[in-house]
Amino acid sequence: MHLSRKSTVLVLLQLLNPEPGIIRVFQYLVGFKNLLRSIECKGIASVLGINYFARGYLQPRAHERYISHMVLGRDLLDNTLNLVPSLIPLHKDIKEDSYEYKDLEKKNQQIVDNKHQDGSVSDAIEYFDQTATFLDKLRAVQRQLREYIRDGVTESLDEAQKSEFVCAGILILVCVVSPIIIALVRNAVNTIQVYARNLAEKARELEYEKELSDSLLYQMLPPSVAKQLKQTQQVPAEFFSSVTVYFSDIVGFTAIAAVSTPYQVISFLNSVYKLFDEKIECYDVYKIETIGDSYMVASGLPVRNGNKHATEIANMALELLEATSSCRLPHRPDQTLCMRSGIHMGPCVAGIVGSKMPRYCLFGDTINTASRMESTGEPMKIQISEDVKLALDKTGLFITSPRGVVDVKGKGEMTTHWLEGRTGPSPQRPTSSSLDCTPSFLTRIHSQRSSPRYQTTLKRK
Repeated sequence: MHLSRKSTVLVLLQLLNPEPGIIRVFQYLVGFKNLLRSIECKGIASVLGINYFARGYLQPRAHERYISHMVLGRDLLDNTLNLVPSLIPLHKDIKEDSYEYKDLEKKNQQIVDNKHQDGSVSDAIEYFDQTATFLDKLRAVQRQLREYIRDGVTESLDEAQKSEFVCAGILILVCVVSPIIIALVRNAVNTIQVYARNLAEKARELEYEKELSDSLLYQMLPPSVAKQLKQTQQVPAEFFSSVTVYFSDIVGFTAIAAVSTPYQVISFLNSVYKLFDEKIECYDVYKIETIGDSYMVASGLPVRNGNKHATEIANMALELLEATSSCRLPHRPDQTLCMRSGIHMGPCVAGIVGSKMPRYCLFGDTINTASRMESTGEPMKIQISEDVKLALDKTGLFITSPRGVVDVKGKGEMTTHWLEGRTGPSPQRPTSSSLDCTPSFLTRIHSQRSSPRYQTTLKRK
């Protein structure tokens, strides 16, 4: 890493095209530092080598340190010789004209092999003496390099003195031209700042509008499915082994629609389903769709929640039933809302259907059976299948009563039950005494538009 960084600096110096003397001095300095570190690494390795000859064996960690320091020392020394080729003859004399160097290399290889042998203090002392002699020769090379550095610095100083007058002339020219450059730069900076502020404001506006569009999109599709659809533009169908599906229907809706204007019908349904939407936000459920006066909710998808889906739907169904009993039609205050509900659990397949207005739809016999539980039920009661009853009995939190055998279209005779209530007190949740006709997602968007942040953005426009 160090070698790579120094090589990069040399390349940058060459690209900047400085004086050759400066490059040469810098190479000498880098080589001097590398040589100093090489001597240091070889000194550390020599201590571990003395330990080897004294004990006859190196521990794995010590052996690893010896090899790393020897390799690093050799690399640093080679790098020095590459930077300062004039040192190569001195190093060559050390390697080729010295018998002790060859003997030392054999001992270093012996330490690298790390074969067990009997410890010998005399061998350790001899290795120490040879290493010390070798390091002294390297220090002699280091002193020679120090002389090169001194000569190079002196030469660079001489060249600097010669270019002093040139620099003075350049300085005078800069002093004359700099006010003009400063004025131009200041004007450019002001222009860039104005552009940056405008760009930042546009980015904030874009981000805010994106939040609004995402908020609306997440009301139409599950957030996890919507994100996947935006990223990959396709969402494969997914199988869920166990989910709980809830259907509800307004009793007498046909008669109510017959005596109401179209606007009153839409306003009435919107206010009821807005109340339902606010209630179900407290539970781990997902609203699938509304078809006319039919309200469909499921739990256990698109995010699986283990065995909690039956409990979540049951608690939600009881709260919706309780909320329905206190509802009044906005245009007919004397008439109470009456609802019929049904719940069933089982496997299903879910996925995105359509490309023009994609919807998250469920398919399978579980959905059909849940719909039959609602259609064969009774007003202001929640009919559940045998599977749901068994799942709720395991929790011990709900009260059910048997209804008996019911002839279900497409299923034949089925044993069903009524969901009566909870064994404990109902959770206290805020209730709404009046029905508002404004859709919930529009209310959220309107509240965001009235926030100080949005008003500030409009003023900046």
